[in-house]
Amino acid sequence: MRSIGALAANGRSALHVGGTRDSGWDDCPAALGQWCCVEIQARVKVFTYSPTGENSGRDALNHSEVLQLAAHFLSSKPAMQSILCGRFPILLIDESQDTNKSLVEALFAVQAANSSRFLLGLLGDMMQRIYNDGKDGLDAGLPATWAKPVKKLNYRCPKRIVRLINAVRLTTDGQQQTPRSGAIEGVVRLFVLPSTQANKPDAEGPIRQHMAQQTGDPAWGDQAAVKTLVLEHRMAAARLGFLDAFGPLYDFDSWRTGLLDGKLSLVNFFSVSVISLVDARRSGDRFAVARTLKASSPLLTSEAVRNAPDKQMHLKSIDSAVDALIQLWDQGADPSLQQVLQRVADHNLLDMPDLLREHATGGAIDDDGSDDALSERDEAIRGFLGAPFSQVRAMAQYLGGHAPFDTHQGVKGLEFDRVMVVMDDSEARGFLFKYEQIFGGSDTGSKSAQGTKRLFYVTASRAKQSLALVAYTTDPARVKDFVLAEGWFDNGEIVMGIPA
Repeated sequence: MRSIGALAANGRSALHVGGTRDSGWDDCPAALGQWCCVEIQARVKVFTYSPTGENSGRDALNHSEVLQLAAHFLSSKPAMQSILCGRFPILLIDESQDTNKSLVEALFAVQAANSSRFLLGLLGDMMQRIYNDGKDGLDAGLPATWAKPVKKLNYRCPKRIVRLINAVRLTTDGQQQTPRSGAIEGVVRLFVLPSTQANKPDAEGPIRQHMAQQTGDPAWGDQAAVKTLVLEHRMAAARLGFLDAFGPLYDFDSWRTGLLDGKLSLVNFFSVSVISLVDARRSGDRFAVARTLKASSPLLTSEAVRNAPDKQMHLKSIDSAVDALIQLWDQGADPSLQQVLQRVADHNLLDMPDLLREHATGGAIDDDGSDDALSERDEAIRGFLGAPFSQVRAMAQYLGGHAPFDTHQGVKGLEFDRVMVVMDDSEARGFLFKYEQIFGGSDTGSKSAQGTKRLFYVTASRAKQSLALVAYTTDPARVKDFVLAEGWFDNGEIVMGIPA
């Protein structure tokens, strides 16, 4: 469904997932789901919430609770409704199909009760709904007084991709789009490979070369010029070569949000402070070295320099400490993060997070086993520090959004000239979406299959020029027969196996 507006009031983009609710809430006389505000307020005066940190403790709220509280206040408190209507008489919700159900229903209630002074607009496409907490049937049963404009023109995609997404959508809601006038024809190819394919990242290289030949676009041969979409961050880490560093931190749930947001101090110590210092010294940029040390080294604080008995010798010792660090890369070596950390700690060269300082010697952590979360945390750090230092640079590029990879869900609303979509249920390790289901597998009518079809629609519609779809499957012949029968592809657009 399309309507007017452009204000992201969906809560998903404004707030990120926080921590978990402490068990101390459970003794509230009423269920927390009913938001027993009086009882809670009597015991907790201040609540804490961080979109990127850990939210634990009796006074902490997680992301879901913040949204539920907002919905409760809006739907049940006339004063809150009055404040909203007075400050924002026109409220437009972008990506409304993925906006939290309770929040949407609360805003509907506000609009119904204040129709003369509050205008609510929804901007969204139900075919692009990929999260489960949105409101089902959002585009149905709207009041008769509501205008329902529809966007039929596809400004982004070439003609061939518009035909593909129309065919995919035909069995869902029947809505169809037309390409803009002057749109190019475009190229689409489906590559079907077995799930048991060895060295999948290596197999995808010939696919890009094949696309370069089919499209006449040599940029397809350059991985950096192609946006490759994978189901899960681990798949990107494996293809970009930083899985050893990424995996241990990503698997520790409490740090996952901070890691993906690029705000995890353990990673930033290496990706910002250490890399800046190493790059500056190896390039011979003395001023950049001085800037980095001035910002990050306890040896170059005003107090440290002022209290040094011999300032000249103190500065020379700092220079020697930097040289000792750089020696780890002699003769093309790739030291581990643990080795780099120890060298920095030996000379007290850079400020480091307390958690890393505990691991700086490489020895055992004093842990009596009484805190399982602490043990998991330390295992995550140990695994991370065992990775080669070179992986941090690639990981920082990916987390900063500068790598040619992204997830299927992370690119909604974006567009790229060349898109490769990698669909592999087995490598995604039990992920929510199942591509086998939409390619003629079992449970094709299930809720998860419908969600996967919508995700497929989202990824396919990101391409502005050409699109390569790579399906790893347990039954390649079944996939080919299914997409031909559905009219999604012509026979000449399907490549079985790795192209020669």
